[in-house]
Amino acid sequence: MLALLALALGACSAGSSGSSAAKVGEPAPPILATTLDGAPLDLAAFRGSPVIVNFWASWCGPCRDEFPVLQDGLNENADDGLAIVGVVYKDMPSAAASFMDEFGATWESVTDPDGAIASSYRVVAPPQTYFIDGDGILRSIHIGEVTAEDFEAEYAKIAP
Repeated sequence: MLALLALALGACSAGSSGSSAAKVGEPAPPILATTLDGAPLDLAAFRGSPVIVNFWASWCGPCRDEFPVLQDGLNENADDGLAIVGVVYKDMPSAAASFMDEFGATWESVTDPDGAIASSYRVVAPPQTYFIDGDGILRSIHIGEVTAEDFEAEYAKIAP
């Protein structure tokens, strides 16, 4: 089973080895998308500040536990200029908007209707979280739910 998984991951990596694929230590892939409110969002606009890109969905159980951690982290690091950009993964925009309201999430989330953003970030399933420094360099990838301890450790890699 592990051998099959390794082969599958290798095939996926080989097929998406373009320069725009997410790799730690390299510039984060661009995100040009529309927020749940219908406004345009460009990840490059956050240059100069640390950014967390979080792929999530309203149907994702671990995302329910993670959202309060992300909101707390955003509040605690506001003086650093921290921004969070959510990317809705294979979900209905209306369900995603309701989820954001339910959890009082104050960051912007964008839709990814054709999966192009998720593909460039090599997302397998939510939640997956990417920690990007103020220079736009991807410093860490966290697969699975981000706990408070995880947030602290990962954020230290991008804090100004």
